[in-house]
Amino acid sequence: MTTDLKRINIVVKPHGLAGILYHPRQPRGLIIFAHGSGSSRFSPRNAFVAEKLVDRGFACLLFDLLAPGEAEDRRNVFNIPLLGARVRDASAWALSTSEVRDLHIGFFGASTGAAAALVAAADEPTRVAAIVSRGGRPDLAGESLARVLAPTLFIVGGFDCDVLELNRQALRRLRCEAHLDVVPGATHLFEEPGTLEAVVAHAGNWFVKYLPGRVERGGGREPKVG
Repeated sequence: MTTDLKRINIVVKPHGLAGILYHPRQPRGLIIFAHGSGSSRFSPRNAFVAEKLVDRGFACLLFDLLAPGEAEDRRNVFNIPLLGARVRDASAWALSTSEVRDLHIGFFGASTGAAAALVAAADEPTRVAAIVSRGGRPDLAGESLARVLAPTLFIVGGFDCDVLELNRQALRRLRCEAHLDVVPGATHLFEEPGTLEAVVAHAGNWFVKYLPGRVERGGGREPKVG
């Protein structure tokens, strides 16, 4: 990992959601992570992916989508509108924070977090330049799929058969530029040797291609879409 990395503990308002900002020197964009059901900002898989994306020049934000009390209610883990709103809160935090406010934003979602990221992107299409889903449940985004504008990549394990079929169905509902990458030999959590590294490679290439660099001052945050 780059030696010019700062890890900054942050709080996403208004719900006091704890997060960790991985901030390399002169980042080329900001990737906001939306973790899956039952996980948190300390997700070892997302932390691994974030560290590798930092090596490719991106700042990364890992944060808790639910406050501690909320996380105790299992229903909240699958409340996609609620989780999507929390991803929007993180995006608003980025716009108000000096370290990252001049960076275009990408979303990286895992499991149910992928649906939350897609819902957030559909609701704020001018803020999001690219989306990646790892082992996601994009089908849970429902009607929001048709409103997503940002180029979207689904990454699914070849042995994750049910989720792979759900991703194929969701892919057909997207109207933006979209692609499905299947990682051979991988199951849902990408625990097999080399499979999470494959996720990093696919995700990094997608963000390098579609995150357009820093925002021009006075030019807003309109991403280049498609």
